[in-house]
Amino acid sequence: MKLKTSVNEFLEYLEVEKGCSPLTIRNYRHYLTRFYNWLNENYPSMVKPEDINLNIIKKYRLFLARLRKRDGTQLRRATQTYYILALRALLRYLIVQRDVPALSPDKIQLPKQSSHLVQFLDSEQVKRLLDTPEISNKAVLRDKAILETLFSTGLRVSELVKLNRDQINLERKEFGVKGKGGKLRVVFLSDTASHWLDRYLQSRKDNFAPLFIRYSGAVDTRNNGERMRLTARSVQKIVSKYAKKCRLPVEVTPHTLRHSFATDLLMRGADLRSVQEMLGHQSIRTTQIYTHITNRHLKEVHKAFHGRE
Repeated sequence: MKLKTSVNEFLEYLEVEKGCSPLTIRNYRHYLTRFYNWLNENYPSMVKPEDINLNIIKKYRLFLARLRKRDGTQLRRATQTYYILALRALLRYLIVQRDVPALSPDKIQLPKQSSHLVQFLDSEQVKRLLDTPEISNKAVLRDKAILETLFSTGLRVSELVKLNRDQINLERKEFGVKGKGGKLRVVFLSDTASHWLDRYLQSRKDNFAPLFIRYSGAVDTRNNGERMRLTARSVQKIVSKYAKKCRLPVEVTPHTLRHSFATDLLMRGADLRSVQEMLGHQSIRTTQIYTHITNRHLKEVHKAFHGRE
């Protein structure tokens, strides 16, 4: 089997068997196409997956480290990691699904990542942000409902904009959502979030399916109002607008509210496993990025309640 054929079959496997989103498949295609083109240009005789060895991987990683984008900057370490992760996923597929004697992906080390701090809002900043919208029209009422829902549920912005009205159970104050990798989970609404969502929905006189709709531009009633659905970019602008309006000292995105949701839970005593489930993380290691936050909290507790005068 040639490498190009292997890549195409792997992408089909992701789409059909794994149910990956079109965006995920597009990213894998981008990462693997770059590897294939680099290999074809530098080692044209190596056309089979079995030809890939650790020496080739070493040289490819050197190529990625020296690669420059159009603006002359280097690829970020995180981006380099995505390229290697895609290659490891391809090799794992070939070994497990196709019985190809390829290089074990476990032998390929990932680039070391520089630790970064999670950006989140403290409780006072969250309150300032959520209290900023002054309800004067349907659009502001929608914005208020969006902010409250993001902080109450910890949803990714991509998950938020996919929501439809019939998914939301305001009586039970919960609803199901499909996250990354098709992972299903239940998210919960606070009394406040439920209240504002109810007010927003009561103000709607349309029959459009999307939960959050736009109020600018021409009205498009086709396909249950699908073209009225807010985009992720629109939600990002909404969050940023109110963060600037209340003069928060940091840049705020929907993901900042997701981090703030997780941080709030942990600071109030929630365990990491529960937070993992509520965030929809497949691995506990992803949730552990918040460990430094709880560590800092423990240090403050230690300082306040223990020590010699």
